[in-house]
Amino acid sequence: MTENEQPRKPYLAGGAEFAALYDVRRLQVSQWISRDHTLDYRYAKIISGSPYWLLKFVKGFGQTTPRVKHLNEAALNRLTKEQDPGYWVGEVDQLPPLVGQAELTALFRLSDGALLRGAIRSGRFRPADYTLSGSPIWLLEPVVRDVPALQAGARGVDWAADEEVLASLRDGTYDGPGARIVPRGRAAKKATD
Repeated sequence: MTENEQPRKPYLAGGAEFAALYDVRRLQVSQWISRDHTLDYRYAKIISGSPYWLLKFVKGFGQTTPRVKHLNEAALNRLTKEQDPGYWVGEVDQLPPLVGQAELTALFRLSDGALLRGAIRSGRFRPADYTLSGSPIWLLEPVVRDVPALQAGARGVDWAADEEVLASLRDGTYDGPGARIVPRGRAAKKATD
């Protein structure tokens, strides 16, 4: 891949995009999960504590529900265009390693996400490959390839990748910060009762 060439990435949708594709509020997507169980995380990758569904699954979701839900084709076209050059994936295990800020903070052994956010804002860290539901997501391998350049321009941060975290991100066994959805609000209260 040349320096200016964008990597191909699998088409994904976060909760906000899922809602836009079916012309509902984002809260409705959560209710499909928690109340009527028409939606689950089987076709989602959890990144930085949030679900990101395979767009192929989202596209067909409305036809699998007791009451057919109609897909907004214009929203689908916009989303795929935003993610181009992209490709369709049918199973979560076919996804390349993807990371968000929580996984990157663990990968680089940063004390908190502020150093990472600062590097992103200043342009020292590569731009995110996706911004879904307001959150940045990166393909892992281009980030790893950028480590020597990050280290060369570093002031105060080592930017050395933790080899155990890197291996677990690559093989899909990562179980650190961001690997699970943490209940918030009423759901968090129920979990502790």
